[in-house]
Amino acid sequence: MKKINRRDFLKTSSAAAVAAAFASTPGLAYTQVVGTAGPFNDYRALVCIFLHGGNDSFNMLVPNTDAEYNIYAASRQNLSIAKEDLLPINPASLTPGSEAFGLHPTMGRMQALFEAGNAAFVANVGPLVEPTTRIEYQNQSVILPSQLFSHNDQQAQWNSLKGANTSKTGWAGRMADLIRSNVADQKMATNASLYGTSLFQSADETIAYVMGQSGPLQFEGFSTDPDNILFDQRLAFQRVVEAQYDSIYERGFADIQARAIDAADSVSMAIQDAEASGAISTVFPNTPLGRQLETVAKLIYSREQLAMQRQVFFVGIGGFDSHDNQNEDQPGLLGGVSDAMAAFYDATIEIGMADSVTAFTQSDFGRTLTSNGDGTDHAWGGNQVVMGDAVIGRDIYGTYPVLEIGGPEDVGGGRMIPSTSADQYAATLAKWFGIPDIDLDVVAPNLGNFAERDLGFMIT
Repeated sequence: MKKINRRDFLKTSSAAAVAAAFASTPGLAYTQVVGTAGPFNDYRALVCIFLHGGNDSFNMLVPNTDAEYNIYAASRQNLSIAKEDLLPINPASLTPGSEAFGLHPTMGRMQALFEAGNAAFVANVGPLVEPTTRIEYQNQSVILPSQLFSHNDQQAQWNSLKGANTSKTGWAGRMADLIRSNVADQKMATNASLYGTSLFQSADETIAYVMGQSGPLQFEGFSTDPDNILFDQRLAFQRVVEAQYDSIYERGFADIQARAIDAADSVSMAIQDAEASGAISTVFPNTPLGRQLETVAKLIYSREQLAMQRQVFFVGIGGFDSHDNQNEDQPGLLGGVSDAMAAFYDATIEIGMADSVTAFTQSDFGRTLTSNGDGTDHAWGGNQVVMGDAVIGRDIYGTYPVLEIGGPEDVGGGRMIPSTSADQYAATLAKWFGIPDIDLDVVAPNLGNFAERDLGFMIT
């Protein structure tokens, strides 16, 4: 084996450990003014389910009365879902039995959650800087979010709520910064991602913990088993990082590596203990989203072991960029989301945390009402799902648009102007999470431009 000195050993260690190490120490030295939230005497978690690519959500939630459905079918052409195939739902704010809306036929489990009052929809929501009409859009008399209809830019819009500006932080990251002094004893970061590093959780002061679908990725070449020869290499590495160094940079990097090992150990142990407890018997779909949500459920079960009070989880699934083969691909995509979310809700019931956990969707954008022959193109407003016992369910919030080509909400090509802003959506979730109203404008910078600061879909 090639000899390596301790300095080289540190240089070649896993770079991924940096995020993990800082995430395990939320009580770092902070320079910004701490927010007014807390102290907390309970546990709450938000779970962001990002549907990458742009979910065609006007086929997820469909108008079901004759007049509105006929307009929808004329606009959607070969992409429309047959009226008799829609799964009827009865929103509480509408006339009982009106069957005014229906869900995609593969979303049976979401239909059951909605009808039981455990889920709701927020209609035609998307990034806005200020309320916008079609005429104002055409006359360019309002400030618009930058680079509309672009995947990367609109993902950044949803995750950061940056509006017409630039932002290096996400709204979950800003929440974590605001509450950091009140959760300094947590053994895991407030923000945790199971879908890679995300702008959503980027912050000025706190750093998210990034892990794999099933938990932390362990250092290669290590073992926690004393009978395994790789255990000796772990001990050797620990001796290297615990050594005394003259350089502040070497000392800092060594400390990062040491904390990374500790973080991976504590989080992995929490997941293993949750598995050993048998507390979660729910069978999750064997899909990337199902595996991510199962791991989230295990970590929520282990909240006391990790001394957690507030957590935001980020999970995701791709495949929603349906320029082609939409009729073939969309059923599996929406059915997969429905099944995974329902399994996650069942697991929160099992562990007695359904009223403390709220899951919600985000996506790049909605898609055009018009068909390009085999699919749809990038658009703007769309529908989102919120789920959990803290949700005032069995209802649709916001204003569902008339799905008419050339109609009052169409800025061209069947692209719907959002009637509800992503800032309002985020602020409603942040308020339930424990962010005081005075700090909501930090989380959602454009919130002050809208009359409603709280959309009313959460119990507060």
